[in-house]
Amino acid sequence: MRIAQIAPLMESVPPKAYGGTERIVSYLTEELVRAGHDVTLFASADSRTRADLQPMCDVGLRLAPGPKDPIAYHMLMLEEVRNRADEFDIIHAHVDLLHYPLLREHSARCLTTMHGRLDLPLLARMHEIFDDFRLVSISEHQRGPIPDANWAGTVHHGLPLDLLRYAPRDDGYLAFLGRISPEKRPDRAIEIAVRAGAPLKIAAKVDPADVDYWEQKIRPLVEGAPQVEFVGEIDDRQKAAFLGGARALLFPIDWPEPFGLVMIEALACGTPVIAYDHGSVPEVIEDGVTGFLVNSIEEAVRRVDEVGALDRARIRRTFERRFSAARMASDYVAIYQGMRAQAKTPRIIAVNGHQNAVL
Repeated sequence: MRIAQIAPLMESVPPKAYGGTERIVSYLTEELVRAGHDVTLFASADSRTRADLQPMCDVGLRLAPGPKDPIAYHMLMLEEVRNRADEFDIIHAHVDLLHYPLLREHSARCLTTMHGRLDLPLLARMHEIFDDFRLVSISEHQRGPIPDANWAGTVHHGLPLDLLRYAPRDDGYLAFLGRISPEKRPDRAIEIAVRAGAPLKIAAKVDPADVDYWEQKIRPLVEGAPQVEFVGEIDDRQKAAFLGGARALLFPIDWPEPFGLVMIEALACGTPVIAYDHGSVPEVIEDGVTGFLVNSIEEAVRRVDEVGALDRARIRRTFERRFSAARMASDYVAIYQGMRAQAKTPRIIAVNGHQNAVL
């Protein structure tokens, strides 16, 4: 198939450090190329891919110097896709809602993966208006706010099997990996570690929008807890050692998490996850097998003492079975094929009492 992948332009594909959506676009794109599909990737010029890269800006916009207008860059990219739409069997978008008005005449060949939360104002109304666009959810729970949207399927994220190496033994510390933001609850992670008497390493970026939260809420907690180390933002080369060395990943979220990529990154290393039972978490973590689902600080502290009994080799095997990039790509290809088959099926309409096939 001829497939266009439309990536966000805030980060390169894959991103230099933090960036979940761009990372998934990369893994999917490379698997599709490996499977023999003709893939065109619309992304920043500093992206790395075996697909046909169509550069839409010099570097990922988050790292670009000087003032920039992300909406303008994305609109120019989508206009390029619109002009070339007939070159593709499938146009797979990962840019939220931005492409709906520009690509509506090509909606039959468009698939949109919803990477974010769907309980925000006006999203339900938007999907009533643009109900001709097929959507993919990244967890069943994510669909909750708009259950009647035009869902084509649910595809859990996946990782290349050789991306993060398995670590049979840990170095005893707890890990927090992600963003410093209120919904990720690094404050809970710190409290869990302090009350459990365990060292904690925090590898996280601080977005400009969260600087006040970091300075006023989290930094004082880090500086007041001798066993807590703030590592900062890390890249893929550092991630394997960071997650593989952890006794457990703490994922104490306080929001309807659509998926939680860091959870399966930990599982790839054989590292169990102690996670609050919100959003997609129970779809990803098998309680008592790949980690523990908790609903309070007290419960999380108890699980820190019990997590060593979990089988790290079994956790890795579970990751390989459920969360490989090859499985993810296969799930998407099945949806692509269904879309093509549906597009080739004639619609039957009645004209003057006679049934007529309309392609």
